[in-house]
Amino acid sequence: MRRLFIAGNWKMNLDRASAIELAGELAKQVEGIDTVDVAVCPPAIYLEAVGSAVCGTKVGFGAQNMYFEPNGAFTGEISPTMLCDIGCDWVILGHSERRQIFGETDELINKKVQAALQAGLGPIVCVGETLQEREADKTIDVIQTQVDGSLADLTVDEMKRIVIAYEPVWAIGTGKTATPEQAEQVHVEIRKMLAAKFGEEVAQVVRIQYGGSVNGDNAVDLLGQPNIDGALVGGASLTVEKFMAIISKVC
Repeated sequence: MRRLFIAGNWKMNLDRASAIELAGELAKQVEGIDTVDVAVCPPAIYLEAVGSAVCGTKVGFGAQNMYFEPNGAFTGEISPTMLCDIGCDWVILGHSERRQIFGETDELINKKVQAALQAGLGPIVCVGETLQEREADKTIDVIQTQVDGSLADLTVDEMKRIVIAYEPVWAIGTGKTATPEQAEQVHVEIRKMLAAKFGEEVAQVVRIQYGGSVNGDNAVDLLGQPNIDGALVGGASLTVEKFMAIISKVC
């Protein structure tokens, strides 16, 4: 049985004080919850502060991005070893905003995935199609390409440490959400891709989150699907009330 994993991607939001307050209050509210894994991914500048706020609690924390080199002349970047140094558990890689706005390719994402694994981080690898691609009936082809490229050259044991987040680009921050049936259909296909690439055992172990305007109203229907193993939550993770509305519905 795969354990549900709900992670909050705060993106470029909050200030230091509100980030610490949010993390601390969330840690208090999930104290009695033992059936769901919870993590938050704050802006890089607040990682250490948030890490201190959740240290010793049931809330994990991670980064929203990283570079694949351990150190060097890479101005403005953060390395996997730096993330480990401050206690990060997770790192989001290949988010659609990184792919679309910053031009990240599957090859680059794959280098980051391998570097994260080598450093001991848990990668949350994002895949998903645009509205244009969905309307052209290219959803599965697009995701197959992303899965093949982003997860290239990984071993079976490495793959078991990865979380995949299916995020249809057209549903991120738009208020639109894939129906539970639409989301489940894609999750089933992703699991088939993993089985073909890494074997059925891996396919049944890897957790596949859904992301895209998840909230307290749709969480039960989405996360109740057999192949949806949690959520990567954006806007609704920016307040304790909205984030807990999701967590409390499925714990």
